[in-house]
Amino acid sequence: MRIMISCGEPSGDLYAGALVAEILKRQPSADIFGFGGQRLAEAGARLVGNFQGLSVTGLTEALRVLPRSFAMLQRLTAAARDQRPDVFVAIDFPDFNFRLMAALHRLGIPIVYYISPQLWAWRAGRMQTMKRFVSKVLVIFPFEEALYRREGVPVEFVGHPLVDLIRVRQPRATLLREHGLDPTAPTVALLPGSRANELRQIVPDMAAALPLIRARVPGVQFIVARAPNLRDELFAPMMGGAGFSRPVIVRERTDDVLAACDVVITASGTATVQAALHERPMVVVYRLSPLTYLLGKPFVRVDTYAMANLVAGKRIVPELIQNDFTPQRVANETVHLLTDAHLHARTRDELRRVREKLGEPGASGRAADAVLQVARTQNPQP
Repeated sequence: MRIMISCGEPSGDLYAGALVAEILKRQPSADIFGFGGQRLAEAGARLVGNFQGLSVTGLTEALRVLPRSFAMLQRLTAAARDQRPDVFVAIDFPDFNFRLMAALHRLGIPIVYYISPQLWAWRAGRMQTMKRFVSKVLVIFPFEEALYRREGVPVEFVGHPLVDLIRVRQPRATLLREHGLDPTAPTVALLPGSRANELRQIVPDMAAALPLIRARVPGVQFIVARAPNLRDELFAPMMGGAGFSRPVIVRERTDDVLAACDVVITASGTATVQAALHERPMVVVYRLSPLTYLLGKPFVRVDTYAMANLVAGKRIVPELIQNDFTPQRVANETVHLLTDAHLHARTRDELRRVREKLGEPGASGRAADAVLQVARTQNPQP
């Protein structure tokens, strides 16, 4: 059996790696190849292409990497033509994967879409593309299943893979002491994103909020969860602060950082789900380039962006998007969560309910079963 996978960013790479591990448990002889990153390769897949340098957010930002994206599409299409996978699994990254799955559909390759694009949020017309090309959609949020079912698209809610993937290796006191911090002091985690263009938009104002928080919450300390493959210069605005407002930076240990903090300031995206699974009250921030925001806003169909709020069906954590994202607003919301014990406890209760809605453990295994079921329609096993 041969399986092709495409994921284009760190969160998708994490889910792809877990999916491949589960597929190989069930089908050890499967040949898995495609487009992804370190997690996909470590799980046992052959990389035809690496997404490093191609993972960006925003319309104008995507234009800058368009020539390399087009070249990668051609390379992957050629690999599919030569190696004839029994199934192609697209993982999130819709602007790239929609083009790739159209090319592979013309080759007669069945398609499974795992971590489906957020059609309910914007560009709903893409539902027709999904209906035309995809053999099955595997969704990770409970409210998505009904949307696809209503449109006649074969769909299965498998649960969120992060339920299984969160791992705390060190308790709060051990991690904080290791980095020279006080385990008894109020601690704020900073998650500025995983893409370079995100950090350029987010880090300066996030950094500017830290002394404002410190002025109102004496003794507060800050710790950054740093994603892989990011240059030091992207964090420079945070390191320019004086003394106690300067955070410590921890590489590639987001779960440990979240488990050690009291409040999180996080970029919108997968990190908000991760924080919700840790039941950590958060302030969600995000900013795109002004042109991207102007071009994209008319197509947005939701009035909230953070996944924790979308799953809850109401706004349970504050969101500061685009012009609302200012150092003063970040400081105000963070201080409120740090100093109002009732609000902090109520928010944790709401996040616990969000966690319960994200499904039982075993999402990656259920996704693997669904992928293999589609593949076996092409390659029946004895």
